[in-house]
Amino acid sequence: MSDPAASAPAPAAAASAVPRRARVRAPELVGRGGWLNTGGKDLALADLRGRIVVLDFWTFCCINCLHVIDELREMEERHQDTVVVVGVHSPKFVHEAEHAAVVDAVERYGVSHPVLDDPELATWKQYAVRAWPTLVVIDPEGYVVAQHAGEGHVHAIEKLVTELEAEHEAKGTLRRGEGPYSPPEPVATDLRFPGKVLALPQGTFLVSDTTRHQLVELAADGETVLRRIGAGERGLVDGAAEAARFNEPQGLALLPDGAVLVADTVNHALRRLDPATGAVVTVAGTGAQWWQGAPTEGPAREVALSSPWDVAWFAERVWIAMAGVHQLWTYDPVSGTVAAAAGTTNEGLVDGPAAEAWFAQPSGLAVAADGSRLWVADSETSALRWVECDGDSFAVRTAVGTGLFDFGLRDGPADQALFQHPLGVTALPDGSVAVCDTYNHALRRYDPATGAVGEVSTLATDLREPSGAVPAPDGPGEAGGAPEIVVVESARHRLTRLRLPEDAVRVEGVAHRTQRAATEVAAGTLRLDVVFQPPAGQKLDTRYGPATRLVVSSTPPGLLSAGEGTGTDLHREVRLSGEEGTEGVLHVSAMAASCDEEGEFPACHMHQQDWGVPVRLSARGADRLPLVLAGLDERAEG
Repeated sequence: MSDPAASAPAPAAAASAVPRRARVRAPELVGRGGWLNTGGKDLALADLRGRIVVLDFWTFCCINCLHVIDELREMEERHQDTVVVVGVHSPKFVHEAEHAAVVDAVERYGVSHPVLDDPELATWKQYAVRAWPTLVVIDPEGYVVAQHAGEGHVHAIEKLVTELEAEHEAKGTLRRGEGPYSPPEPVATDLRFPGKVLALPQGTFLVSDTTRHQLVELAADGETVLRRIGAGERGLVDGAAEAARFNEPQGLALLPDGAVLVADTVNHALRRLDPATGAVVTVAGTGAQWWQGAPTEGPAREVALSSPWDVAWFAERVWIAMAGVHQLWTYDPVSGTVAAAAGTTNEGLVDGPAAEAWFAQPSGLAVAADGSRLWVADSETSALRWVECDGDSFAVRTAVGTGLFDFGLRDGPADQALFQHPLGVTALPDGSVAVCDTYNHALRRYDPATGAVGEVSTLATDLREPSGAVPAPDGPGEAGGAPEIVVVESARHRLTRLRLPEDAVRVEGVAHRTQRAATEVAAGTLRLDVVFQPPAGQKLDTRYGPATRLVVSSTPPGLLSAGEGTGTDLHREVRLSGEEGTEGVLHVSAMAASCDEEGEFPACHMHQQDWGVPVRLSARGADRLPLVLAGLDERAEG
């Protein structure tokens, strides 16, 4: 069978006319959690008739989903009188099914459109969605016209929106006007969803006030505001403290020369702060997001980054938790260069030589007290991992965690312990590690010196989404009494000082697994088809080699007896082994490059998505698994 991308119809027909001829009626929007950003009103599709509706299926743990929220901002502004974006929050983790957590996330990430809280994935199932994020376009008459999985599709969607505006204006079915978005009332607090904290040499604390796009210096009491750095509005602007602009800053690191390095996450940049003057200058990143095929090393201001979430000084350079591409990068302030250091960009949990390891949204970094290890909070695998020198190179190891879909709150031997989406990690003076177990609202400890594989215990609970911590600089420490730690309680908008107990609590806890309906597939040969059709006005970009890539693996590894690995076709036959009822997860990562067909300097576009598809072997199961990267709605294919 031919490659679905290669055998696609002409791009203009693929992206617009063909889907509309299929006339697939959009299912209703339902969710037990109710609606946000609508002033308390429940919405139905009938309320949106006459408008172009873009459904954004997202979950707030997912960095790719956060990228799409940012991608949509300008399109929403340009088409505000014709387009209504509706976020459909579809949780992966147990914590994400809590309504209060969704309310927080909508404010935290500046979501400025209506959001349906769908904790039981009812609307997700109605639209046959398989991956976070997925965008679905509905025309003014209420029919599905396009579906795109992953990020990087907003350019194509905006082109389709322009076509729909013209078509339905002519038909008289387009209704212009204000949309249903109603922003929540702002809340007055000194901090708003802070991200990370750094103890400064003079005994004060520097906090990334993420949602307000600022840095805030607090006095030694952790409460009194001494100064704010940044204008408090989104932007990438260097300059004096009151003029500089950030965009959802997160990680902070003290450099040997006394300067502070800031992971300016949504700007995809590293910023350097002079603590004495408050002046800010950009030292790495172009301000654009890194995409597959772009350089992974070179002059720091000429290489794009992707959602740097934390930074740490280790092995004579700055290490960057590059959450957006599931890697660790380094920045050398002496040579002014950056380079990928660990991870392949594939999402998962694989140890080994740094260049071959897999991460999943690394979000927290800390250097061991003796300098021998770089600890990593690998959030999407709910794992604690580390980087160590291995001869002349580096290697990656895992202390706690098993993969993308297993999580929970359980203490004990490290190979049985569970976290839930940790975002922060702190090295303690005794060699143990404090983990901000974010979605469990807990501070946990991993002690590598206890037992055969190390032991996990719980230091504190009832911390609302802890995201970072530092040892208290003025705590009793070794001089007497128990040491103290200062924790960022992100969802309580404050720093909290805790005394570390001598004997931590042991929690038996509970294990969870991401719950999505398993797709029944037949044992033996299964055909994977990733559906990709270049959007209107674009063609596959083969100038530098194959335009597509497909990576396949499974959990457990034994589920796949053949067909794993990397190839350039968007279809593959794999072999599944196991008895009737055997369950597992197929991990499929697809990428396609396209470019504009016209213009002297045609723009290039990258479309990419990772799927984790739960499957169950069944005699009645399907022998084909289609996954839509971009193109027709799956049900419109026939």
